[in-house]
Amino acid sequence: MSSTLESSFGTAAAALAAIPMDAVAYTELTDASLLELARLGAAVERAARAHSALIAGELARRSHASLGHSGLAQAAGFRTPAEMVRVVTGSTARDAATAVAAGVLAHAAAGTTSDERPWLSPVGAAVIAEGLGVDAAQSIANGLGAPTASVSADQLAAAAAQLCSEAEVTDADRLFRRARELRDELDAAGVADREAARREQRALRFHRRPDGMSSLTWLLDPESAALVGDLYDRTTSPRRGGPRFVDPAAAAHASSIADDARTTEQLASDVFLDLLRHGADADSSQLLGSGAPSVRVIVDAVALRDRVGAARLEGQPDAVSIETAERLACAGSVATIPFAGGQPLDVRREHRLYTHRQRIALATRDGGCRWPGCDRPPSWAEAHHINHWARDGGRTDVADGVLLCRHHHLLAHNNEWEIRRNGADYWLVPPPGHPRREPLAMPARHRVVEHVA
Repeated sequence: MSSTLESSFGTAAAALAAIPMDAVAYTELTDASLLELARLGAAVERAARAHSALIAGELARRSHASLGHSGLAQAAGFRTPAEMVRVVTGSTARDAATAVAAGVLAHAAAGTTSDERPWLSPVGAAVIAEGLGVDAAQSIANGLGAPTASVSADQLAAAAAQLCSEAEVTDADRLFRRARELRDELDAAGVADREAARREQRALRFHRRPDGMSSLTWLLDPESAALVGDLYDRTTSPRRGGPRFVDPAAAAHASSIADDARTTEQLASDVFLDLLRHGADADSSQLLGSGAPSVRVIVDAVALRDRVGAARLEGQPDAVSIETAERLACAGSVATIPFAGGQPLDVRREHRLYTHRQRIALATRDGGCRWPGCDRPPSWAEAHHINHWARDGGRTDVADGVLLCRHHHLLAHNNEWEIRRNGADYWLVPPPGHPRREPLAMPARHRVVEHVA
């Protein structure tokens, strides 16, 4: 079966590669032909994504949490099956997670895994038999929700089957809304329960993008959205045709907002950032640490003195200007960390645990978890002795320590990954029996540039 699948995939890939990538050829098509090709292209894409979901589902099965560090994903150095799919396929985190979720449903329907959500078995079966798109499958699952005291699993299974039939003429977004409608019809009296369920879904996620920017994804329940929406409207309404003001002071303030040189999106971003900064400074009781948010700037002392080169912000991949470093340094304190040969100089050797100053030096040098492909910042990382303290008699020297996030720190110890150092370079050595035997480079995410006087 393995060779048959590989041969079939190879044939399909070759057939697609044989289609000319000629933009001019598409301009010569009739309208009817172009629309037919759009339909066929979508069918090919759905089929390909369905097969990718089956692969992702099997990767997830072999990486089940019950297998611990011996599961496929963690043994290969990945935190989750979705992360493994993302790296191996080069897809986005969202697409990888969607493929895994749909694949798990499909494998459950096929009986290769235990079915933890039996009411969604029609969805998994439709992915396999009818080519139901993975986005459509996820929309049905998310829209229907889980059984409650007033809605049985059998009722949800019937609704899922109905939605699978409607999916042939409905896109994924409308399918989600349709699933919510069916759920409401099944449980018209469960308003309070659905309100509580929406509140349980509230979430704030911070994403670091490859281009150096970052984004927040804030999922708000209706009550929270009403509060945040009011602040947003008060910030931006003069730019979006808001109400007119009779009071001269209010009218002048609205006019200043409308005439601000920033875009509406930039204005909203700056105002919400100021609200967060001042709110944390006024009451930080719910935060680890105290006071307003702090930013650690990493810059060569000579570069700062001579106003040349660039600086970096801890946990951020891209450089910032010397002017930004000067502005931030002016508002905070400055600490000097001497370097020699690409390594921070040791500050102490007497302790098993790395000291606060050593942690700062490691954060400055490494820029976060040094495990290849990991994006965890220094604040998420732990200091790891590359020569183990007890086993190897290792010392708490900065040169013999690296930052690893909690997951990769445990993986290094539990799965016998080793780290070797050659000067300022570090190499990750796979454990015995691992398919890859060649060491992996562990580049730092911060570049420490030495200036020679």
